[in-house]
Amino acid sequence: MKIARIAVLAAGLLAVPALACELPPPGGTPTSEQYACLRQVYSGPADQWPPPHVDPDVAWKELGPLPERAPAPANNPHTEEKARLGEDLFFDPRLSRSGQIACASCHEPDLAFADGRKVSFGHDRVAGRRNSPSVVMSGFATSLFWDGRASTLEAQALRPIEDPLEMAFTLPELLERLNASTAYRPRFQAVFGRQTIDAEQLGQALATYQRTLVRVARATRFERFLNGRHNQLSNQQIHGLHLYRTQARCLNCHFGPEMTDHQFHNAGMTYYGRKYQDLGRHEVTGKVEDVGRFRTPSLRLVSKTGPWIHNGLFPDLQGVLNFYNVGMPRPQPQGEQVNDPLFPKTSARFQRLGLNVEELRALRSFLDTL
Repeated sequence: MKIARIAVLAAGLLAVPALACELPPPGGTPTSEQYACLRQVYSGPADQWPPPHVDPDVAWKELGPLPERAPAPANNPHTEEKARLGEDLFFDPRLSRSGQIACASCHEPDLAFADGRKVSFGHDRVAGRRNSPSVVMSGFATSLFWDGRASTLEAQALRPIEDPLEMAFTLPELLERLNASTAYRPRFQAVFGRQTIDAEQLGQALATYQRTLVRVARATRFERFLNGRHNQLSNQQIHGLHLYRTQARCLNCHFGPEMTDHQFHNAGMTYYGRKYQDLGRHEVTGKVEDVGRFRTPSLRLVSKTGPWIHNGLFPDLQGVLNFYNVGMPRPQPQGEQVNDPLFPKTSARFQRLGLNVEELRALRSFLDTL
């Protein structure tokens, strides 16, 4: 049998272990023997999968199965009673000034806890400027929102309540409403042991519920594949998994069980000086290097959470893949922008991939299993 060697593009070509079967070469349509090889290789232990195409500075982790729920911090341990309380709050429109908008209004269970809109609307149906990401994987995030302005899930859970474009309430007014509720007061007291409901308890209950939502991502074909049911992925999807880890370079930013590096990158979609301008992380830190950087989202459930990118401008996931395939936009300064220190620079992490139509289809088919 032929010996296949996988070229890993990093600082140069790296030596890799030989395989006892032939994997498909870049740009080729896999033969039946090569599909069989892919299935054999990826049905084995993950630590024996072909080495990924990652840059030398990436501290990547291998893809793997998810835990039953996201880890809870020491100051907010998980209890089932707290999670049930948080669930009721999550779906309760009384958390908004109008009494018509709940957390679930922008994070709907039937839409993988996103909302299917380009950008969400809130109080008085005023449209926001950013897409509502799924919160299924929010319990793993080390910073929240597209720009990372909240450092804990507990803090994030309270922000939409006071955002004038979202729930348009204030925490003091909401707490007054909740403390007047004969339904909520005894439940908060049973969970937290206090007579009066405060903002800390509210944030903790909402965060505890969100950490249980990982169960949605655990009910996917890829998760079953990772847990040993290797018939869950078709030949094309296993080819897509191979491309994801190698030629498509996805593991540079979307790795580990959570499928994210929890960092911020400029993907060239800042629209600097134009209609959809959004400076991203820079609006939080004020740092020049953060202009146009946005948090790397988890790719879990990605095919169900469109439209895509921070402002929802991509209605088709295939369009997103096409942009990544050409290395993402690299805008060049014009006129007065030449000396503008804030002119955004697309991250070097994005490179031309050279995937052909069949490879893009295989990659897309794999993403559908997530």
